[in-house]
Amino acid sequence: MSISKLAGKLPPKALLEDIPSLVSDFFLQNPSYEVEAQRVKFGTSGHRGSSTKKSFNEDHILAISQAICEYRKSQGIYGTLFIGKDTHALSTPAELTALRVFAANGVKCAIAQDNGYTPTPVISHAILTHNKREDQLCDGIVITPSHNPPSDGGFKYNSTNGGPADTTVTKIIEERANEILKNKLKEVKALPLDEALKSNDIVEYDFVTPYVEDLVNVIDIDAIKRSGIKIAADALGGSGMKYYEAIKERYGLNMTILHNFVDEKFSFMSVDHDGKIRMDCSSPYAMNGLVKLKDDFDIAFGNDTDFDRHGIVTPTGGLMNPNHYLSVAIWYLATHRPNWSKTLGVGKTLVSSAMIDRVAESLGREVKETPVGFKWFVDDLYEGRIFFGGEESAGASFLRIDGEAWSTDKDGIILSLLSAEILAVTGKDPQMIYDEFTEKFGKPFYKRIDVPATPQEKAFIKGIKPNDINRDLIAGKRVKEIEVKAKGNNADIGGLKVVLEDSWFAVRPSGTEDIYKIYVESFESQTHLEQIIKEVQEMLRELSQKSE
Repeated sequence: MSISKLAGKLPPKALLEDIPSLVSDFFLQNPSYEVEAQRVKFGTSGHRGSSTKKSFNEDHILAISQAICEYRKSQGIYGTLFIGKDTHALSTPAELTALRVFAANGVKCAIAQDNGYTPTPVISHAILTHNKREDQLCDGIVITPSHNPPSDGGFKYNSTNGGPADTTVTKIIEERANEILKNKLKEVKALPLDEALKSNDIVEYDFVTPYVEDLVNVIDIDAIKRSGIKIAADALGGSGMKYYEAIKERYGLNMTILHNFVDEKFSFMSVDHDGKIRMDCSSPYAMNGLVKLKDDFDIAFGNDTDFDRHGIVTPTGGLMNPNHYLSVAIWYLATHRPNWSKTLGVGKTLVSSAMIDRVAESLGREVKETPVGFKWFVDDLYEGRIFFGGEESAGASFLRIDGEAWSTDKDGIILSLLSAEILAVTGKDPQMIYDEFTEKFGKPFYKRIDVPATPQEKAFIKGIKPNDINRDLIAGKRVKEIEVKAKGNNADIGGLKVVLEDSWFAVRPSGTEDIYKIYVESFESQTHLEQIIKEVQEMLRELSQKSE
């Protein structure tokens, strides 16, 4: 896709969201079960949509919340339901709607103090720490569409293991919520808002203090403080702004906090590659504002709106490619956490860089490769089989210093602070270390592109079979493996991955947009990478036409 002329620039007024209309549509627009695009649909991380498109409205939240109440009861989950939300305009309306249902169903809920915001990883951390000491199991909800545009809303359920619910659970909730929608919400129990907020089941909770105080058990913050390095933390107007303020104050870090205010239009964001406002901390276009400041700080980082993702900016290289930073983080943690067992492996998604495999092999660590989605790492982190789980889209988490689980959801805060620890301890920023990797393991060229696709083309790609690929060579390289199931857990990819000599590519249809995604990596050259992309698109076109 072409790059927008607005990419990397501040948005014009015409691009800014009409927040009053967006919120009004949340309450006034009624989705129809008969329209598939307006039903509840849980993707890789919850239900997402926009109120103006009738895909994220009050009716959806009423139905999902009732379905979650029924699911909790069926599983004997009666502990506290921890609720977090980000700063998207639809998050607070969704939270208030959900509380009406939870209070009516007698569900104990903990919400942030003073109508505040709570990041995704903090909810996971709260679930894990409480379930260690309480008899009744706790779970959680995070109301966020992640880094998506200001028009979007999102609602996801986290299980008692702290992580995003797996597909078995989300299918139950999704199907029941759609049944409720189909029945015109007749099964929904909901109190009037003022009555719900006065309920003894809804309590305000200090999420900030326990999370911030516990950070010393996952990050060597003393090393960061002693070094005196100059840090920039860009909150991007997201849910973790008060957390960075508390971290700076408690630990006395030399840290400047940027964009620590709420602007539901996100008018301070640089426009992303496609001309949309998107709080994507892995995009050089969206992060252009922080990149411009790279020479003013020793290390800088930013996070998306719910703080489950990270973007690392160094003076030596600007915004790091997420894959590059993941490989550095894995190496550093494996060599600087002496209490961890040497048998612990590494979790990576199948579209993450093969540099991770080469680094892990040099460390004698096994790599567990999974489909896209952090949910595939939850059990392995929770049960202590891997010390690190990371996605190519800049989301990761890792264990406490003592080897116990910290967060079984992505934690952009600890990944950001880890970049400062790496610099403080080694004297090198993560980009410097990655550059050393390329000299030792080779230099990879990586790219992901979005290709417009019809529903029929997406369905073909999702159902593609290994024997459909009848080529021995692609871009001059021998085809070594064709995978439709992930090697690490034998789960369906929802597309395919083809491993070539010193290169690979993967193809997946988007679950929410009319596109399919091609991921490509070559350890040969940029030219070779582009040749793979060209031949893959031609091959898919031919195969799709034959299947019609």
